[in-house]
Amino acid sequence: KNLTYILFLYTFLNIHKLMKRTFAVIVAILGLTFLASAQPKAVGVRIGNGIDLSYEQCLGGLNFLEFEGGLDGYNGNNLHLDGVYNFMIATPDWTSAGSWGFYGGPGAGLAIVNVPDSEGASVFAGVVGNLGLEYTFNIPLQISLDLRPRLMFGNNNVWTDGIFSFGIGVRYAF
Repeated sequence: KNLTYILFLYTFLNIHKLMKRTFAVIVAILGLTFLASAQPKAVGVRIGNGIDLSYEQCLGGLNFLEFEGGLDGYNGNNLHLDGVYNFMIATPDWTSAGSWGFYGGPGAGLAIVNVPDSEGASVFAGVVGNLGLEYTFNIPLQISLDLRPRLMFGNNNVWTDGIFSFGIGVRYAF
């Protein structure tokens, strides 16, 4: 009888621990999902030295990550991917409607480039910078103007096409 009681108690405590862990995991997942969905985001396009698909993810406060990928070059046959951590430098109050932001930050880039003097495509990797001005309207629309210096290395070469790329971005902010 005592052995049965001990086994029952042992089983109950183990199930109780498992339920506590399961509950903690569920709360953590729901909390992270809530935090991720609560952060402002923006998706759209950036037109500069080519056309890019653009995604912004705020990190709390005013700083944000920006990811862009698209076709580069004047003939559109180079593919690139950039990731930049942007710091909000200033938020001037120039208008009563909408909001302005002056930002900049460092990042990294990866590109597949068709080099004219070689056979086929070459992979380049390097550093990317960003300096820009954005305006977010009272509706979920954001426009930006930025300068994106990029220094890419690969295949014993330096990719110089678009070292200083000016761009105009249009994004849906949500």
